[in-house]
Parts: sequence; C-alpha cells; structure tokens
Amino acid sequence: MPQSNELGQGLLILSCSSSPSASYPAGQCDACPSSEPISFPSDQASPSNGGYRAVPLLNVQLDDGYHLIHTPWTKYAPFIVSRDAYALIEYFKSPRSLENVPVTWERALGSEEIRRTLKRMVTLGILVSEANSLPKLIESLGTLTAWLHVTNACNLRCDYCYLSKTPQEMSQEVGQSAVKAVFRSAARHKYGKVKLKYAGGEPTLNFRLIVRLHSLASRLASQHDLELDGLVLSNGVGVTLQMLEEMQTLGLRLAVSLDGLGCYHDCHRRLLDRNGSFDIVTRTIDLALSCGLIPDISITVSGRNANGVPELVAWLQERSLPFSINFYRENDYSASAEDLCLEDQHIIETMQATYRVIKANLPRQSLLASLADQVNLAVPHLRPCSVGVSYFVVDHLGRIAKCQMDIEHPVTDVSALDPLAEVRAATRGIQNLSVDEKEECSSCEWRYWCSGGCPLATYRSTGRYDAKSPNCAIYKALCPEILRLEGLRVVCQHTTA
Repeated sequence: MPQSNELGQGLLILSCSSSPSASYPAGQCDACPSSEPISFPSDQASPSNGGYRAVPLLNVQLDDGYHLIHTPWTKYAPFIVSRDAYALIEYFKSPRSLENVPVTWERALGSEEIRRTLKRMVTLGILVSEANSLPKLIESLGTLTAWLHVTNACNLRCDYCYLSKTPQEMSQEVGQSAVKAVFRSAARHKYGKVKLKYAGGEPTLNFRLIVRLHSLASRLASQHDLELDGLVLSNGVGVTLQMLEEMQTLGLRLAVSLDGLGCYHDCHRRLLDRNGSFDIVTRTIDLALSCGLIPDISITVSGRNANGVPELVAWLQERSLPFSINFYRENDYSASAEDLCLEDQHIIETMQATYRVIKANLPRQSLLASLADQVNLAVPHLRPCSVGVSYFVVDHLGRIAKCQMDIEHPVTDVSALDPLAEVRAATRGIQNLSVDEKEECSSCEWRYWCSGGCPLATYRSTGRYDAKSPNCAIYKALCPEILRLEGLRVVCQHTTA
C-alpha cells in the first residue's frame, strides 16, 4: 500500500512547467544555436472505459519521499509527485482500466481522490490510452537564427578559439545584404521570429555596424510582422558605457564569456600582451549591471579550468546572473593544447561539485537548460542544435556556412534568394542528424535531452555524424543530478509558497 505523504497530500502531482518562476530558457549556450523544441501532441481526451498505461518515464528520487518524473511525451513534464502518486503510476506500467484500482488503495487514499488523480494523470499525459501508440515527435520550427560575423578581429587570444584572426571586418554593404537575406528566408519559410547574434572575433570592435544592422533588422521585422531578438556575443573587453546604453535603446541583449575567477579565466582568455582579461571582464559585468543591463554569462569548461567552476557559479549566484555551462570543443587551432581536453571522471566530479553549490542556494529560475553543454532538460528535442535546420552563419565577407565552428567551409552567400534552403540542402560539411538516426543513441533514455551532443565534436572524435557523443558518459552521469536539482528547487518553492 502507498505510504502517506508528509505534507498530508497523498496524491500530490505538481507540474514543474506550471510552477512559480518556471520560465525555462531556450537552452544551451548563446554561442550555439538553440535546438528546435518538439511540437507536442494534442492533450488527451477525458478518461474512457478503455485501458490506460503510463508513458515511459525517467524517475529521480528526491528528499522526503518525493519523486521527479520526466518524459518527452507531454509538454507538462517534468513533474514532482508524492510516493503515493508514484506508486499509482507504477501500477499503470501495465495497461489497466481506470476503474481497476486495488480496494486497499481506495480505502487508504479515498476512491474519489484516486479517481480525480487518475483523471488528472490522463489530462497531463502521464497516462495514455492503451489503444494509442506514442506519437511521433516532430520539430516545431519557430525561430530562424543567424550568426553575423561582423569582424574577424579580436582583442583577445583565447587558447580554445577556432578562428584564424585577421584585421578584416564586415562592411556595411555586406552586413545589410546579410540582414536582408535572413529576413527573405524567414518570410519564405513562414517563421514567426528572427534571432540575430552579432559575433566575431570581438563584435564590439565593429559596434557602429551592429547599431546600423539592428536598426535595419527592426524595420524589417516590423514590415514582416516578425518578432526580433538581438544578442551581442562579447568577450567583455572594450565594452563601454555608451555601447551598453545603445544596446538598451535597441533592445539588444548582451552575453559575456567568463570561464572562472582570476587565474581560472585567465588561463583560457588572454589579452594580446598575454596578460589575463579577468579584471576587465568583471568590470564590464559590473558596469552593465549598474545601468540595468543583465548580461548572460557563457562559461566554457575545459580540463584546464574545470576545478574553478564551482567557485565561479557561486560568484554568479551571489549576483543573480544567468549563465550557461558549455564544454570545450577541440578544433584545428587548439588541438596541440592537450590539457584543454575533457577527461570524463574529472568533469563529472567538478560538475557535481558545482551542483552542490547550486543546491546550497537554489535559484528562483529553472536551470534545466543551463547546466551541461548541449543538454536541455526543459524541452525535448531531436537535434542538439538547429544547425542545418533553422540556423546559418554569415562571415565578414558575406559567405554563408552552417555553423560558426565550420565557418571556413561556406555553402552559399548573402546574394542567395533563399540562403536557408541552400543550407538545408547542402550535403557537404557538418550533418546535424536527428537523434533517432543515431543507432548508438536509439535505446538511451536521455536521447531526447542531449540528442547525441555536438555533431562536429562527434565527427572529430569518431569520423561519423551518426555516432554518440564523446561526452556521452558525462551526460548520463549529470542528467539525473540536474533533474534532482530542479526537483528540489520546485519542492522548496512549493512548500514555502
């Protein structure tokens, strides 16, 4: 017989997606294009006399007898459930009638309460009709994202950078052609939103062009009745108060790279004179906060700086700064720096230490999409990112590539009538397969949350795009810990509300 819940709610079911401050982020780092979310099937009909079964569920046990259950088959997941509700779900792993519940349970919990709970489980998609197969997951293409490489120049020399720096920058003519090309494709493919990422190099070195291009984008968005999101991806060196004020005027967001405190940042990201950039970057963050612009912090974790990540996250939490954790990707320019490479157990242990820091100071907002590179546990997805589907990169010369890390291999240019169509059709270069096409991932319970990881990292490691990620063991170890943190966060908010 199920045991009574300590809060006196024997059949508590709490949808995390509707809990206070749930607002899940799009996921992943701002450097990588967010994966396209799943288009969820219609809500289940009211319970009938037919048999019902529980959908496949991930289960993470929490404190005080609670469970967090997660599934890609309903938009309301994940859920916090009491031990009583979990026992009821377990009972329906085999198809059963909603009327066929053991009498001992009805006596302990109340037949009316059980009926109400089962009806809610059907409404939430936890229980589905025995007669129906699980729906095919379909990508929902809502946002077209473009990376505008406004300059190839940079005021840093980062050890993991994938670019060969030159003083060249994007001209106004090329930039305007790029923005127009983005909106041509957005209109042709009936997108509702355009997201522009102004990047480099260091984009603030060509900031006047950013201002002109985003002003043009705002006019085009209005003409096409499209939502517009703009983001400046900066290293935080050279950002001025005037730039911050203009970003606010234009509605631009700011993302800043910060890889650690002190030497843990400086071991990655150095000025041209080889001195560290940490002090300058933190002054920029403080300056942005002082004028009301909250930057998103992008953390790159390598074997070299991993031990400093827990302390950095504590520092960010003290300042209520949003952040995302990304893993180093080896490239042709960084391959000789062997100490940057990820060693599974080392990364797992340092990330677990980071999660303990978060547990001690649980945030109001969800971190389901922020705590492990390419893993987005907020929304199921078939691909780790939108490369080759809803994303393309324009370099400073107007050439278009599939991914910023593959920018040296363009497939078209800004003169194309529909550059997105050409990117989608290109068979050379990076292939961003659906996780359902990756044989090694097909039976993994986490496949719709990591989608097999970065395709370029996988290809570099295995010579294949249809293989599992070289970070697979890391993902499998960390995903339950991330769900546990989310469960504790939601329970804490629920019990203190």
